[in-house]
Amino acid sequence: MPSLHAFANPQRFLSIARPLTPWLIGLGALLIAIGCWAGLTQTPPDYLQGETVRILYIHVPAAWLGMGGWSGIALSSIALLVWRHPLASIAARAIAVPGAAFAAMCLVTGSIWGRPTWGTWWQWDGRLTSMLLLFFVYCAFIALARADAERGGDGRIPAVFGVAGTVLLPIIRYSVVWWNTLHQGPSIGLTRSSIDGAILWPLPIMLAGFTFLFAGIVMMRMRTLLALAKAEARARRMARA
Repeated sequence: MPSLHAFANPQRFLSIARPLTPWLIGLGALLIAIGCWAGLTQTPPDYLQGETVRILYIHVPAAWLGMGGWSGIALSSIALLVWRHPLASIAARAIAVPGAAFAAMCLVTGSIWGRPTWGTWWQWDGRLTSMLLLFFVYCAFIALARADAERGGDGRIPAVFGVAGTVLLPIIRYSVVWWNTLHQGPSIGLTRSSIDGAILWPLPIMLAGFTFLFAGIVMMRMRTLLALAKAEARARRMARA
């Protein structure tokens, strides 16, 4: 069985990514459609929040992938810094844009949810503020990675930034525990949940759907970045000829 490092070869990676991408996107879209149908039509309103509780089917997956995306950037950055994995920088750049998009989606849906719940669109709450910082860090990483690529860098500077940015993840995760905050405490754990099962059951479907969609988008972006790199290398060879 080939090791994980064997898939660092771009051609070998592409041979897997090409057929896998449409399956991931298609499966993700199907699960999201099923989850939306279930969440909007098959679950009761919350006894306190009413119909607004249904925002959780978008908000929770967006928060999960906003944080999970940066975890992927950090792992790719470590792979580049430690093992010089040739696809690690490409993977980090591919994750950054959809990760930032989901972080932004988390902030927008959180604000929409907060308006009827807290009576305000925005509050400098520990969870909201730390998530906003993560979005800004995503934007900084995208700009840094692009500048590094344009000057022909080896990706190590963005990789160091990618590892350093992980300090925000435990702050986001435990902000509702460490500080007295408007945001509710942890609602979903590994063994129990404070959300009634009649409302909760579509959420895993939405989480799976958005995760598959995210993975498909990352695969598609990695293929695009590899194609651009190949085209640029060919153009440089032709210019020297």
